[in-house]
Amino acid sequence: MNFMSNLHLVWYGEIYNIMKHQKRRLLNQMHRLLPEGLLADAAWLTAAGYSSSLRSRYVASGWLQPITRGVFRRPLYKLGVEDVTEPLRWQHVVVSLQLILKQPIVVGGRTALELDGLGHYVSSAGPTEIHLYGDQRAPSWLRKLPVETSFVFHNAQKLFRAEPIINVFENLETVMAGGQPSQLGTIHGSLTWIHFGNGNWPIAISTRERAILELLDELPDRETFHQADVLMVGLVSISPRRMNRLLRECRSVKVRRLFLWFADRHRHAWVERLNRSEVDLGSGKRMLFKGGRLDKKYQITVPEDLDEHEWQIPPTGRAAGTHPSFCSGGELLFP
Repeated sequence: MNFMSNLHLVWYGEIYNIMKHQKRRLLNQMHRLLPEGLLADAAWLTAAGYSSSLRSRYVASGWLQPITRGVFRRPLYKLGVEDVTEPLRWQHVVVSLQLILKQPIVVGGRTALELDGLGHYVSSAGPTEIHLYGDQRAPSWLRKLPVETSFVFHNAQKLFRAEPIINVFENLETVMAGGQPSQLGTIHGSLTWIHFGNGNWPIAISTRERAILELLDELPDRETFHQADVLMVGLVSISPRRMNRLLRECRSVKVRRLFLWFADRHRHAWVERLNRSEVDLGSGKRMLFKGGRLDKKYQITVPEDLDEHEWQIPPTGRAAGTHPSFCSGGELLFP
């Protein structure tokens, strides 16, 4: 074997070792950046160095699962064996949006209230609709995911004069690193978090003070007065300071009037600590319930029959009673 042949062998050997090292590095990087069970889209994977052909090899090797076109999941394992019994849940999706894809989206409205224990008509399997609030549109592939819940998207900045939700993710990373900030984000302390899964992943959600205003924004077309009434019964404990700031920041005259009307109706202890003089109620009447009665104080029409329902607060803190079914709000992302 001549000198040039030996040189080619050495060169090919070096290239092989470099490619082998690169392959190991990318695989280790995926294990670090994409935890088991979470999702990433093609754009994120490409930016992280995973080409289309490499993704195909990872799928063939079982290191990635294709979920829908352009979306992949890192498989879950139990004792070193892939756990095929663990379905994709809405929590996996939201954690992936927030922590992996850095989407400025949080869980809010009715879903946040249900997760806070205030939901009345929630099955043991959890909520069937997940209301998401964000600074920008949610990815279109959300509606194609094989999950048992519907995703309903809302423009977060429509309702509040707040700093962008994207500011929350610096604190989410602090939580992931083991830190325990008192509150997430800088939106007047109106976001908090819950934890999910064996990875103890944080999910950013609206506090109950912000969530009730988000829900009231959906009246009367996509939520009902009765549903709001049930939730307000259970809203025994809130932060008056946070509530006052959110009422000042709220862009909607309708929402501000509705909240104060429900607050007067249920007379929780915190009502006396609301700074009503700082809340702009606008002018003119608001027709919110066809065929209802006009409340002269707040100049809104409300149902005549709300007082026919007797809501109780059982020891669990959840409101009890019956109410009509309600429809979804915002932009339905899953048919």
